[in-house]
Amino acid sequence: MDITPLIPAGRQIIEAYGDGGFRVSGQRYEGPLLVFPHYCVGWNIDFQGEIPPAFMDQIFDIGKTHPIHILLLGTGTSIRPASKEIKALCQRFNIVIEPMDTGAACRTYNVLLAEGRNICAALLPV
Repeated sequence: MDITPLIPAGRQIIEAYGDGGFRVSGQRYEGPLLVFPHYCVGWNIDFQGEIPPAFMDQIFDIGKTHPIHILLLGTGTSIRPASKEIKALCQRFNIVIEPMDTGAACRTYNVLLAEGRNICAALLPV
């Protein structure tokens, strides 16, 4: 029995992660990455511990034209909670934020994509 989810054409599927980057729909990306259902873009962040709220601006700007209901925050090899400021920003934009390690964020993104959800995966590389 085939259990591969049906993903509509043109959607960004996370195929692999590691070695400092990601492979999404056949293309390799280096460094931090924002993955939306219809495209990917480098995440302009220099990560040194906690994610500063200012680095969320890029996500919220894109969210104005591509609505986001769920933000998966892939925080590297371990789970790091989002700051109170980031949680408050997400609430203001009616976005549910789910911090998790990057591997879990990649897998969860693909499942939610198959369900047709309005999501974004903000991923720090491992």
